[in-house]
Amino acid sequence: MHENFCYVYVLQSLRDRKLYIGYTGDVAERLKAHNAGQNVSTANRRPLKLIFFEGFLTAAEARRREAYFKTTKGKVALRTILKESLGKA
Repeated sequence: MHENFCYVYVLQSLRDRKLYIGYTGDVAERLKAHNAGQNVSTANRRPLKLIFFEGFLTAAEARRREAYFKTTKGKVALRTILKESLGKA
């Protein structure tokens, strides 16, 4: 991963199989923080696994993509992209 990029990432809870979408400058550190319970939204859904990420040159682009993935249309697109990954147990 490139140090100057911002990333949109998708985590899947191994507990309830639900997805969490966020953005960060460091995917590995963010995943560690989620699995350490440092995020209120995912603390009770641990453990989590990283199933997708995309890199962008600016934080604004990453936030825009994150916002899109959180819309109904974006969730459909994301589930289409991740069809095989989400089908695995």
